[in-house]
Order: sequence, then structure tokens, then C-alpha cells
Amino acid sequence: MSLAIVHSRAEVGVESPQVTVETQLSGGLPGFSIVGLPETEVRESRDRVRAALLNCGFDFPVRRITVNLAPADLPKEGGRFDLPIAIGILAASGQLPLEVVAGYEFLGELALSGMLRPVRGALPAALKALASGRAPVVPLGNAAEVGLLDDRRALAAESVLGVVQALRGAGELTVCADARLPTIEQPYPDLAEVRGQSLARRALEVAAAGGHHLLMIGPPGSGKTLLASRLPGVLPPLEASEALEVAAIQSVSRGGIDPAGWKLRPFRAPHHTASGVALVGGGAHPRPGEISLAHHGVLFLDELPEWSRAVLDVLREPLESGRILISRAARQCEFPARFQLVAAMNPCPCGYYGDPSGRCRCSPDLINRYQSRVSGPLMDRIDLRIEVPRPSHRELSGPPSGDDSATVRARVLAARARQQARAGVCNALLGGEALQRDCVLAEAERRLLEQAAERGWLSARAYHRVLRVARTLADLDGVERIGRTQLLEALSYRRVDLGGARAA
Repeated sequence: MSLAIVHSRAEVGVESPQVTVETQLSGGLPGFSIVGLPETEVRESRDRVRAALLNCGFDFPVRRITVNLAPADLPKEGGRFDLPIAIGILAASGQLPLEVVAGYEFLGELALSGMLRPVRGALPAALKALASGRAPVVPLGNAAEVGLLDDRRALAAESVLGVVQALRGAGELTVCADARLPTIEQPYPDLAEVRGQSLARRALEVAAAGGHHLLMIGPPGSGKTLLASRLPGVLPPLEASEALEVAAIQSVSRGGIDPAGWKLRPFRAPHHTASGVALVGGGAHPRPGEISLAHHGVLFLDELPEWSRAVLDVLREPLESGRILISRAARQCEFPARFQLVAAMNPCPCGYYGDPSGRCRCSPDLINRYQSRVSGPLMDRIDLRIEVPRPSHRELSGPPSGDDSATVRARVLAARARQQARAGVCNALLGGEALQRDCVLAEAERRLLEQAAERGWLSARAYHRVLRVARTLADLDGVERIGRTQLLEALSYRRVDLGGARAA
């Protein structure tokens, strides 16, 4: 009887818990069993591993083979355990020295020919392996993705034969860092292309400077989508740790990761027919949704009232906590979802309520029903609400009238630097203690804000959001204390409520 222990990683959301692959060869009738809560894909690895080892010229032991995937209470899915199971069989049968596999973690799906196919979630698995002091070995198709870690201990192989030869000292594996693709410095659309819309441009700058959520209300063709697509271009660049978080989420998603564009801020714009699962994530095996794929980036929801109200309301908790917890009967997964929401909507079903052309024929009752599709609690979580009127033909045909993205971005970076030096986070994330410390008002300004709250304009949540926006305006102006000018501007962003039909 012989026993081999090989290390690997499972996939649970964006986490990669360690899995110990224990392979035992014993006497008795020949057989091959896998235990440890394997899913169907894992149980099918018996046939893939047998065929791969035989086609690569290895001896497949005609003995009783038992493979245990520990811990036993952790569900195992996918073909990611094919390679560690094959390595375990070779080590247990004496075709590989037992001591050489101890310093590695193996991950990969096997073809019948012995070639390695890429797997989902290789980046977070490699990150955890390196943190535990072992070198990850992944398929060559995952080399560019794992190369983002820029660690020369991370290795990639084309086949199980190449892995075995390298472990025997007869060959070398590919260093993932050498397979790293050049980073694309793709320019974002320039804000200078937007004609007119001075108020919307100002709100966009405020939203970028403080990390605030934004709602734009206006008729069709007023430039709402155009403005939203310019927001990533004025946001600060991703830090290395943030970029890795985004890449890890993309690595476990069905769309996969683009290693060349991993430093770009995400911009997600799902269609309004998307389901709740598509938006927040889920499924029998939970996968990240659009809000998690927009982590550290922008989530743009166009035609906001056309979304299902039940779907929109699931955004309430992620907007506050920055995380989404998905619970299923068999498992529970938590995904990060610290995104910046930008929403757009028409003021009425036809879209032209309040337009100078007078084209709207919607009744007041129809307008109210249309606007009430967006719940009050969700609206309360949106910091900036502005009207985006239809630009004039003179503005459309004239030269650019505002600053370009580079100029606005410089002001945003300066405001963010003040926030980081003061509180360590952007103003939208200020907590209770930091809010009391950094958003002190003079007596006159305090009375003004209290009057607004007493008149019903502000809920308790909105009261604090106005303070955060005012703090951002002060940072943009380069002043230490919130003044009357900043407070009035912050309040003005709360007065617009669903097309201006009623006061907030």
C-alpha cells in the first residue's frame, strides 16, 4: 500500500480554499473511486486521467485506487482536479518521487491526449498558493492570466508529460511572468466630445471626485449615455491591489479575463431586460453578476424605470455595504461589489415631459406611475440627481465648450488626494465618526441643512449624503471647511426628483 499527497485549490466564488488530494493504491480488485463530495465533472475525471496517462506513455496501476479530496464537506466541481489526481497516481505508484510534489500546487483539466486545458479561477488560486509558500502549476492557457501576479514562482505547462518531466529534472516549465501580455493603455472616450450640458459635466466631475452615485433625467438624445461612458475616463487609475481584485472576479466569471486590459476600470452596462441573477449573481454554482463585474468601476443602468422593480431593489444592500452575499441550499458565496452607480431615465413614458417642444402628451397619472417604478429607498441612495435637457442645435454644431477628460481628471485626482490624506477613503464611504469629524458646518449652514430636513426634503440617509457631497465640493474648491456655497450646491442635487414632477 502506498499513499501520495498532492495540493490543489477549489473554487468557491472568488475564494480558493485549499484541497488536499490524497491518493492511495491498495490490494484487491482493480478499481478507481473518488471521494470527498465530488460533483459529476470531478467523478468523470477517472476516465480522463486514465486515458491521459496511458496516451502519454505512463503505466496506469492495475490496483485499487482511492482518491480523497479533503476537506470532505467542501463541494468540488469542474475539471480542475484532473492534473493533481494524475500527479497523485504517478507519485503513489513510484513513477514520481513523493518529495518533489510537496512544494507545488497543481491545477488543470486533462484532455485524453494528456494536454492541459485552461480552467476558471486560476488567478485567485495561484495567488493563494503563492501566499501559502507553494509554487502553482497551471495550464499554459492560464499563463498570461497568472502572469499578472508577476511572480516567477508561478509556472505553466502544456501537458501532464511536461509536468512530469520537469519534476524529474528532465525539462523546464514556462514561467507565467514571461507569458504576461503587454498592458493595453486604451484611452477612454473624451469628455470634450460632449457638447453643452455644463450642469451634467459638473455633476459628473463631482461624482468622480467623491465616488458618488448619479442619476440623469432627460429626454431621448440629450446625451445621458454619452456622459455616463465618459465617467471612467475621469476616475483615478486603478491601484495594483484594486486591479488584481477586479481581475480575480473576471477570472471566475463566465466571460473570463482579458489579461491585456486588466488595469482598465470596468464599465458595465447591462440591458434593462436582465434578470436579478444576471445583475447580482447566483446560479446553482454561484457566479458573479454585473454588480461584481463592475467592482471598482462603473455600473450604468439605462432606462431605469424599465427595469423590474424587484431587480432594482436588490441593489440597496450592495450600494451600502459594497458586497453581495448569495445563499443557496448547498453553499454560500460572497462577492465584492464596490461599484459606482450611474443611472439614466426619461421623465415620462414618451420621454418628453418638460421639453420645450411640447411634444409630451402623457397624463399626470401616467407620469406618476412611470416614475414610481423606481422605489423611494433606492432613490434615497443616489447622491446626485440632475436634469439633462436636450442640447440646442447651436451647441451641437459649435466647438467644444468644456474641459477635456485629462483636465477634469487632474482636478479629480487632487480632490481624491485630499480625501485620502484626511480619511483614507473617498467621501462617499465616510462613516459616522469620520463624517462628524470632516463635515463640520458653521451655525448658519447647520440651520440651513436642518431646515431642509424639517421640510421633508431629506431623510436621515439623505442628510448624511448631502454632507458627503458638500465635503467633495469643498475638496474640489480646495477649502478646508464646508461653506454655504458648497452646501447649497449639494442640496440642489437632491431637489430634482424623477423629472422634477415633485420635490425630494
